[in-house]
Amino acid sequence: MRKAAALLSVLLLTLTGCAGAGALGTGDRTLVVAIVANPQMKDAIELSGEFEKANPGVSLKFVSLPENQARAKITASTATEGGEFDVVMISNYEAPQWAANGWLENLGPHIAANPAYDADDFIPSIKESLSHNGSLYAVPFYGESSFLAYRKDLFEQAGITMPAKPTWTQIAEYAAKLDDKAKGIAGICLRGKPGWGESLAPFTTVANTFGAQWFDKDWNAKLTSPEFKAAAEFYVNLVRNHGEVGASSAGFSECGTRYTQGQAAMWYDATVMAGTNEDPSASKVVGKSGYAPAPVEKTQSSGWLYTWALAIPKVAKHKDIAFKFMSWMTDKAYVQRVAKEFGDWNRVPPGVRKSTYDIPEYREAAKAYAQPTLDGIADADQRKAMVNPVPYPGIQFVGIPEFQDLGTRVSQQLSAAIAGQITVDEALEQSQEYAQTVGKSYQEVQ
Repeated sequence: MRKAAALLSVLLLTLTGCAGAGALGTGDRTLVVAIVANPQMKDAIELSGEFEKANPGVSLKFVSLPENQARAKITASTATEGGEFDVVMISNYEAPQWAANGWLENLGPHIAANPAYDADDFIPSIKESLSHNGSLYAVPFYGESSFLAYRKDLFEQAGITMPAKPTWTQIAEYAAKLDDKAKGIAGICLRGKPGWGESLAPFTTVANTFGAQWFDKDWNAKLTSPEFKAAAEFYVNLVRNHGEVGASSAGFSECGTRYTQGQAAMWYDATVMAGTNEDPSASKVVGKSGYAPAPVEKTQSSGWLYTWALAIPKVAKHKDIAFKFMSWMTDKAYVQRVAKEFGDWNRVPPGVRKSTYDIPEYREAAKAYAQPTLDGIADADQRKAMVNPVPYPGIQFVGIPEFQDLGTRVSQQLSAAIAGQITVDEALEQSQEYAQTVGKSYQEVQ
């Protein structure tokens, strides 16, 4: 109840921007699907006519939005039981919390009724991250950790060899050497766009490996600690000095565009980036990239664990057909559909099914990044990614309802520091005040 109340209080800040979906899905056989506007999801929308053809009388309506907008709209609708959507795209941040709050359909009975779906084929850590009390409440569409893409040709020209396990100190040195403003090539691309799921994702992995914590084990906020300050100064200075132009407004999509158009020597972000990097229809650097583990400082690993997944709100009307669509979009055959339709195995959603990595054609197409992706997911362990114990789940996020608001507020401060509008100290002092308020609420119930 406390978690539900906390999240609902957060929603009061965003509800005014989340109205308008109710006009969709009025037909008895219309499924309204809320989805994030990422490349792999766009492919699914393009292929969705096949599902409609195989299921006469069923039509699909997609509400496709950028990540920050999608999160706000989906959260508001699901938490308030708005009923606008039959299927929602969420992540392993939301799934366990929303399942505990009773907001999602338990998918266990649906999966049990469809043994051919083979949920045991899901990569265990991805499956576990979407479960609550042993049952799946969302099925994964793609899974990821984070790693570093780098231009092998530019490294060779500069006489640099990427270590098997690079440190952030080394990456900063390489970025300085590779930064070529005359040619329009940034040393590195890092997210600076505000949003708890945007800049805060890569930044928090940097903070973790620098030994920082959002909260200590007693829920004391630690955003002005020496470790957090060192991480923030490092991140801000790196992207300001050797990052992309307009870094304070650059997210995953913007960095992807710059890297694939040859405008960055390195890019640290989600492992799912590799499919776009190696897509001949979208990238000018196909075959030129190497993929290294997420850089570290004081920890064994630092990559995150994340999955975009599909779930059914508890109040959805057409649950059976909703699961049928979800299983179509996440079953073993889907990867074959993508490869056949687009003629490119690099567009296949990665990091979800073990069987995908047994397909010879996929292994060949993804040889540069398939194993680094699997290694990153396998190494994404909170016990390896953090120096000190913390009271919250999550690597690149703090797994509490308040983080949607807290993380967004802190990211705005970080973005302002990247833009040069405030100092890092000013950003962290304000962020600490936000975090202290959240921490105190948890201390009161201990």
